[in-house]
Amino acid sequence: MTKITAAITAVGKYVPDYILTNKELESMVETNDEWITTRTGIKERRILKGENKGTSYMAIKSAEELISKKNIDPKEIDLVIVATATPDMQAASTASYTATKIGATNAFSFDLEAACSSFLYGMSVASSYIESGRYKKVLLIGADKNSSMIDYTDRTICIIFGDAAGAVLFEPNEEGLGFQDEYLKSDGSGREFLKVASGGSVLPNTKETIEKKLNYIRQDGKTVFKNAVFNMADVSEKVMERNNLTNDDISWLAPHQANKRIIEATGNRMRLDASKVMMNIQKYGNTTSATLPLLLADYESQLKKGDKIIFAAFGGGFSWGAIYLKWAYSSK
Repeated sequence: MTKITAAITAVGKYVPDYILTNKELESMVETNDEWITTRTGIKERRILKGENKGTSYMAIKSAEELISKKNIDPKEIDLVIVATATPDMQAASTASYTATKIGATNAFSFDLEAACSSFLYGMSVASSYIESGRYKKVLLIGADKNSSMIDYTDRTICIIFGDAAGAVLFEPNEEGLGFQDEYLKSDGSGREFLKVASGGSVLPNTKETIEKKLNYIRQDGKTVFKNAVFNMADVSEKVMERNNLTNDDISWLAPHQANKRIIEATGNRMRLDASKVMMNIQKYGNTTSATLPLLLADYESQLKKGDKIIFAAFGGGFSWGAIYLKWAYSSK
């Protein structure tokens, strides 16, 4: 019996129209373009504007683009997963609303949250559902409205994050393409270094927490940077070793877009030529759960059937990991 693997067969994306440039940030906080570019590699980021527009708005848009490109009936979708750190609201599922709005009325759905590792973990979950044989079409969306938790007077944070969404469709494959292996990790002792302190069950939002700006994201930049550099490279190397892959075998590294220096350090440790390292952080900043699908959407025309891709991410929690996947189609 032929083994079923889970392959990505389509991608879609959505980025808001509004572009927040480094120049504009210079008028908001004490910073400048050179300082931002040197330390992060970011030139601009997209911000979702408009009343009552949340993460689901972008998730829906990215899914609609995928559905249009793939020319599929949304009623054929079995499952919708929205990987996000910024759901529309507490309790109500962003994924359920997204599935209904795109017409995936036969799908069940749920949100998945692991900070910047959300989409990577979602790839593992989506692949498992496909490989089980129970489902044929799983739509995985990574979407975050990071601007909803950013203090735009904090120059260490506001320069980094942007808003966006990206979607991928997983389907069964019998050619040995698609999902191959994973190495996923987490360490709860890291949650003190990257968090939004209030708004959860431990510390619900109150007038006092908002006055103290505890509803905004804060991080210990040096600690997060050090852990991200080591752990993203470490799990990527482990996946390569376990699958007997050399740097020559790897077609692409698709790393979480948190910081250009982290991306370059991961590629260097894997001994990859810079031309094999996907990067679009300069255009979007860190879009959290959306960075990996955005890379696939932006690089789709360059990807070829059989390309060996290593995905790597690191996020709050701490959470991190790497996934090895063989690309299933050529766009050209």
